[in-house]
Amino acid sequence: MAFVTRQFVRSVSSSSTASASAKKIIIKHVTVIGGGLMGAGIAQVAAATGHTVMLVDQTEDILAKSRKGIEESLRKVAKKKFAENPKAGDEFVEKTLNSISTSTDAASVVHSTDLVVEAIVENLKMKNELFKRLDKFASEHTIFASNTSSLHITDIANATTRQDRFAGLHFFNPVPMMKLVEVIKTPMTSQKTTESLIDFSKALGKHPVSCKDTPGFIVNRLLVPYLMEAIRLHERGDASKEDIDTAMKLGAGYPMGPFELLDYVGLDTVKFIIDGWHEVDAKNPLFQPSPSLNKLVAENKVGKKTGEGYYKYK
Repeated sequence: MAFVTRQFVRSVSSSSTASASAKKIIIKHVTVIGGGLMGAGIAQVAAATGHTVMLVDQTEDILAKSRKGIEESLRKVAKKKFAENPKAGDEFVEKTLNSISTSTDAASVVHSTDLVVEAIVENLKMKNELFKRLDKFASEHTIFASNTSSLHITDIANATTRQDRFAGLHFFNPVPMMKLVEVIKTPMTSQKTTESLIDFSKALGKHPVSCKDTPGFIVNRLLVPYLMEAIRLHERGDASKEDIDTAMKLGAGYPMGPFELLDYVGLDTVKFIIDGWHEVDAKNPLFQPSPSLNKLVAENKVGKKTGEGYYKYK
């Protein structure tokens, strides 16, 4: 009986230890690398929901522009959220901005952070170099996450020694408005890390969905082939781009047609994604490049941001 009792006590003790080690990380301090549209948006929503945020980029000028953009965005949010109480809106903006610090030296600020979210250019070598360097300075408990929309999370995580604490955290543009966050787990990502990031996403007021490290994750894996098939339909002369857009808006209930969406997203972005997938799986018919897309990008007609893509904009 004593033996059974000792075994039971050891079993309970072991389970308690395992449970403690698997305890989720409560993310309070966030470091965002990259002060562009996505990084600034992530910093904004994190700061607005009670997190302390460190926003990092290469120069003070970039960070000043990022901070200005965040303030403008916050004032729009406050105008709607506090329509009946402008003073409360001003306080909300000030409090949120005070929760955001900036730095041009990522390595010096990650030692006490709970989460590092990378939102720099879609270049695997640059991401690997960044995370390899930060891995040496960040605390052992710190989770690393990439906001990449097209690269394999595993390929980025392999640059570090914390593959179990590395995942994808894919936000959508504009971050303050879009509710979805894709939490991408690699074969090495621990359940503790996944659950911690799901909880963090919920704390931001977002709706997280979980996905394995597959090309394009969920949204882009379905969306980009759809956009490419619309281009092919037009290239074959089966229908005009205007009729294709109208058909998908009225027939499928989409807010934008595929060509309108292509121009909004940026043809260069779509080309980058499809070229990357084609390089990995050249035989997949869904991943074949498009002559008209390539031509427009070569002419720097990449959509709304340049004034012309599949449509012209004034």
